[in-house]
Amino acid sequence: MGPLDGVRVIELAHIMAGPCCGLMLADMGADVIKLEKAPAGDDSRRFLPPDIDGESAAFMMMNRNKRGIVVDLKTEDGKQVLSRLLAKADVVIENYRKGTMERLGLGYESLKKTNPGLIYCEISGFGRTGPYAERGGFDLIAQGMSGLMSITGEAPGRPPIKCGAPMADITAGILGAMGVLAAYIERAKTGKGQRVDTSLFEAGIVHTYWQSAIAMASGTSPGPMGSAHPLNAPYEAFETSDGWITLGAANQANWLKLLDLIAAPELGEDPRFKDNHDRITHRFELAGALAPIFLTRTSDEWLSRLEAAGVPAGPVLDVAEMHRDPQTLAREMVTEVPHTKLGLVKTLGAPVKFSATPGGVTHGAPLLGEHTREVLSEYSYHDKEIDLLINNGTVIAL
Repeated sequence: MGPLDGVRVIELAHIMAGPCCGLMLADMGADVIKLEKAPAGDDSRRFLPPDIDGESAAFMMMNRNKRGIVVDLKTEDGKQVLSRLLAKADVVIENYRKGTMERLGLGYESLKKTNPGLIYCEISGFGRTGPYAERGGFDLIAQGMSGLMSITGEAPGRPPIKCGAPMADITAGILGAMGVLAAYIERAKTGKGQRVDTSLFEAGIVHTYWQSAIAMASGTSPGPMGSAHPLNAPYEAFETSDGWITLGAANQANWLKLLDLIAAPELGEDPRFKDNHDRITHRFELAGALAPIFLTRTSDEWLSRLEAAGVPAGPVLDVAEMHRDPQTLAREMVTEVPHTKLGLVKTLGAPVKFSATPGGVTHGAPLLGEHTREVLSEYSYHDKEIDLLINNGTVIAL
């Protein structure tokens, strides 16, 4: 039982940003009912490969811990089903184009008349206001327009690079969940719900805090710096004799520890590297001076020595190596959950831990329409009514 036990969430979202929001809430114990479109469900069900026995690995990752129903919202009966669900919901998450819910007669202004405590979370490409409010949005577009792609990559003058992970999608989901929780606290005080509005565009922008500070102060936009930091040095990846490590000897104390470790007092006496300001100004020369030193030992040797000296450092792991890392396993960030069709499947764990109400990952992603009958029964639909909705194609159920 997580801290959101008893909170009912209706997720009208597909692919990633909205489902990520629902995922965060589900991990904290909310009952998240994912409503998928008829007849084929969430588009990520068709992100194949990779798959496990025909089930999309991408869909299963983003939708574990949720219950799933399928409703055709193009029918009047389907709209009535959704209306009944929303009338008793604590939270709704949607990432449709602007105006879609209003055209269904289920926009926030309509819903709050019968459910004044409803928290209505909208996650879109660019937000519900402003000149781009009507545009659709994708992670790649948001990364480009938010400035992220201008600061990602090896060096200035190279082609723009997006972050390897869908940063805007995932962050928008997390921001949406944060907004929902804040609105839920406000509702506990006033009894009133409200609209929560965030976007992929804003999710990309918030990752530019340091670079925006530089641009606002200097009038010049910073460019890509590889693995280096715009405000600290040395703070980047270095190649070793058998791989790569990251080094965070940025403050003066750690810089001096590093000099002792590598037995290079001459670097400390070099006026180019005297303090952090000097090291940032001469970052390329500093990296050039340190690079040959780190090539003299293996990654494990350097990491052992750096840890003993108290200098922050770490290995550069690929994703599979991260899954096997003892800290990953100790924090239960890789876990197994039961899936109706596949048995136990691996998934990522809940990233926030609670001492009294732990929450966590308890069950796998739903099969298409797996919980339709169960959920409709909870909303006072009788078996004959459910059978009729199934037979006329309004809903899909297993």
